[in-house]
Amino acid sequence: MPRKILIVEDDKFLRELMIRKLVNEGYQTIEATNGEEGVKTAKSEKPDLVLLDLVLPGIDGFEALARIRKNQETANLPVIILSNLGQKEDIERGLELGATDYMIKAYFSPGEIIEKIASILK
Repeated sequence: MPRKILIVEDDKFLRELMIRKLVNEGYQTIEATNGEEGVKTAKSEKPDLVLLDLVLPGIDGFEALARIRKNQETANLPVIILSNLGQKEDIERGLELGATDYMIKAYFSPGEIIEKIASILK
């Protein structure tokens, strides 16, 4: 049974790039293009891990993460924040809200992101 990754990302190019990379590595992917949809999909699909952007239409990634953590069914889900927001305050806030890890898009290649996912899912 392949591990299921939920990608919450509004940038179509980036979302499709990550999906291609993950599928090539044998993962199953599901996608959401905004925070509300991401929270709902996390509950309904029970993914093994969530890749979460912060700047999203509707509720942002911080709020989505807070809602994922508040819900008993999704509270323990590993969530990697993948964002362009690289300020210390943003990183601290993400980790305080319960992110498993925080990766800044500009600093990591898709391959490195996949490695991080693999290490968390071990």
